[in-house]
Amino acid sequence: MAEFNYEIVEEIAVLSENPKGWRKELNLVSWNSRPPKFDLRDWAPGHEKMGKGVTLTNEEFEALQEIIKGM
Repeated sequence: MAEFNYEIVEEIAVLSENPKGWRKELNLVSWNSRPPKFDLRDWAPGHEKMGKGVTLTNEEFEALQEIIKGM
């Protein structure tokens, strides 16, 4: 598996936490030193492990916001 790095630039919100302490979070994350993107995924305590998630560009995040507002 290829090496990668990440930096959580901004912690925006915790949506939920399970009994094992993993939290579903919305953050701004820089992957492999690239510009940060909105990121929604499960994180282990301390952010040392992560689950599968979704990353969104600013434009995709804005589109999602508009869709949610219209629901």
